Amino acid sequence: MISAAASGALGTGAGHTAQPDAPGFWGQGQRISRPDLSTLPRLRFLTTVDFFPFNYLDATGLLAGFHIDLARQICAELELTDRCQIQALPWSELDRAMDEGQGEAIMAGLAVSPESRDRYLFSRPYMRFPARFVTRLSARLAEPLSESVAGKRVGVLGGTAHETLLRDLFPEADVVTYSRSDWLYEDLKSGRIDALLGDGMRLSFWLTGNDAASCCVFAGGPYLAPAYLGQGLAIAVPRDQAALIEAVDFALQKIEASGAFAELYQRYFPVGFY
Repeated sequence: MISAAASGALGTGAGHTAQPDAPGFWGQGQRISRPDLSTLPRLRFLTTVDFFPFNYLDATGLLAGFHIDLARQICAELELTDRCQIQALPWSELDRAMDEGQGEAIMAGLAVSPESRDRYLFSRPYMRFPARFVTRLSARLAEPLSESVAGKRVGVLGGTAHETLLRDLFPEADVVTYSRSDWLYEDLKSGRIDALLGDGMRLSFWLTGNDAASCCVFAGGPYLAPAYLGQGLAIAVPRDQAALIEAVDFALQKIEASGAFAELYQRYFPVGFY
């Protein structure tokens, strides 16, 4: 299922300084009851330190990031602040730590796949990474992009899901593949390609960085394509913890409905990628 809906002013190409629109994945009217977690002795989230801006060590050496703040908000919503813990481990140790009971949940970008579902229950996705087109400010592409990219040189990292998506959904584009993102960006800036397609989240940081030098802008809207790009970010718990995953979903829904999720998104992603 592909969504090409534009996301406010940003999606319409109004410039990369537009206020970001927070993603929302809960339908209107959906309600989940709060499960009883009174007997849960603790809620320890396991994460890593190498997934900026989701989880990382700040300048003072403290664990910080989107995931850290979101975990604390989940605990607060579930009235578990006094039993809430967050621990960072190397990625390769997360599964073993969960097997040994060192944590109750993983919040570290664990992919939702048939293999991981055999091991864990997953919350509803709280973040997805859409594909986005980027063009030079001086040579924007008009909507609909499915027509305006026809015959245009569109760059993409080779061997990626984004290349597959580009070839399948925009067959009229002249696809140019790259092995390095810096070469891809430089060719867009210089005009050797007309546009590029890539991960919206990573592109949002490039657009505001020094390397981009305010050259470029998102074109069109986000493409949410789970069949190509995966299910997005979700929280994992052991398969025998159904009540806990229901509680996490309850908390995520409340956090989104209250506007707290939008505040987190705008704090860590000053250029929205939706």
